[in-house]
Amino acid sequence: MQSLFKFFLKFRSKRIKKFLQYPHTCQHQLLQQLVKTAKNTAFGRRYAFRSIHSVEKFSSRVPVSTYEQLHPYVYRVLQGEEQVLWPTPVQWFAKSSGTTNGHSKYIPISKQSIYQGHYQAGYDMLSFYLQQVPNTQIFRGKNIAILNTLSFHPDFPKANFRVGDISTILYKNIPSWGRKHQLISDDILQSDWEQKIRKIQKIACHQNITSLTGIPTWIWRLLEVVLKENNTKSIHNVWPHLELFIHGAVSFKPYQSLFDGVMHQKMHYLEVYNATEGFFSFQDDLKQKDMLLLLNHGIFYEFIPIESLSEEKFTTVALEDVEMHKIYALVITTNAGLWRYLIGDTIIFTKKDPYKIRIVGRTKQFINIFGEELIIENAEMALTEACKKTDAILCNYTAGPVYMEKNQKVGGHEWLIEFHKNPVNKEAFLDIFDQSLKQVNADYKVKRNSNIMYKPKVRFLAQGTFYQWIEQKNKLGGQTKVPRLANDRFYLTEILKMIQPSKHND
Repeated sequence: MQSLFKFFLKFRSKRIKKFLQYPHTCQHQLLQQLVKTAKNTAFGRRYAFRSIHSVEKFSSRVPVSTYEQLHPYVYRVLQGEEQVLWPTPVQWFAKSSGTTNGHSKYIPISKQSIYQGHYQAGYDMLSFYLQQVPNTQIFRGKNIAILNTLSFHPDFPKANFRVGDISTILYKNIPSWGRKHQLISDDILQSDWEQKIRKIQKIACHQNITSLTGIPTWIWRLLEVVLKENNTKSIHNVWPHLELFIHGAVSFKPYQSLFDGVMHQKMHYLEVYNATEGFFSFQDDLKQKDMLLLLNHGIFYEFIPIESLSEEKFTTVALEDVEMHKIYALVITTNAGLWRYLIGDTIIFTKKDPYKIRIVGRTKQFINIFGEELIIENAEMALTEACKKTDAILCNYTAGPVYMEKNQKVGGHEWLIEFHKNPVNKEAFLDIFDQSLKQVNADYKVKRNSNIMYKPKVRFLAQGTFYQWIEQKNKLGGQTKVPRLANDRFYLTEILKMIQPSKHND
């Protein structure tokens, strides 16, 4: 079985390289296919898909939409109406909140988006990995992914679909030959978060685990339990053939030293951009941090320059017109009926032949109160540098503004940071962090040097604070991520109220 699968993956690698030779043609043809397929849907009739025969016509006729703007159509699908956004029946909805705050989103998942999108992208990812690690043993053992349970929609319990994290939906549709490589069961799926971790640990300790998949935050929690229960400091004493961690959703940079500290054999880290809405890219070269943009997996891409996103009228940029190292908000059209959907992520292009990207933040996760335009990538580069120079290991963080008060002309940022290993010198950490932010963000440097902003205010939180906060919100595990940056004090106030309730009562 392993040799047959390896042969299949080698065939896949030749296929994807063929599409990479003609990226623009590939994308244009894909859009025509999507429009043609959905021409008789309610959405397709409204925007006269029958007469759309070019990218320009599509972009001028169909509006860019947020989830809130597209929700009336999604609601019709939730009520059981067919032929609304996509012609094939919807059996699954991926539940996504994006952050720990806000109402859940219910993203329709079509049969095509599962098999032509997520699965095909997964095969291609493994084919590139196989080229670089020809002697890989991952197919001889099992993979661990921490999945959440599926349920019925609370408002539509009788509807003929299920909702859950995209990872769980993909697991439920995986063919039997693939499922045998997954360490999961319905019993584990139905458990609450802590029970799930304990059950996985108990079973996994007696299995040949060769790979891990998931968000670094939650996979690390599993590793902590496994190490403790087996009284060891090396995960390879438990799983000697573990060689690959496929990660995504949050930056791995702040966590890598933490993982490296418990890995005592060769370990590969592979980043993927596998969102609820689709599988967009993966790290095709283990030695490079950027990711290959996938152009023939059911998703048509457009890009909005981040500086024009706040304008009342903006135009999107086609793939062939993007500029290197410029920040874009990502707009997608998918084979599940998300039409010109503003997903909320921001990216930059690092290469054009083939097209490669890096995720740099979220359209709603930034701080720009004083003109500093701080994005997540800036924050994590500076935090990584400060941790490196003060022998610290970061766990989690969030930040927001400190507004200028009456009769004051100075404001700043407040950071709540939790460490697995505290800095040897906290004052040095603050100084290095501040200087590093100046180095990676020219706007921040100008505001700091002109005394519009003061030095970052950092609160060092006890271990487990963010875990406790997320637990209180009943959002442990799954796709839940700690919001890194906010242009207001909503998250700061919630967390500070939790740890110092008497000082933060409304």
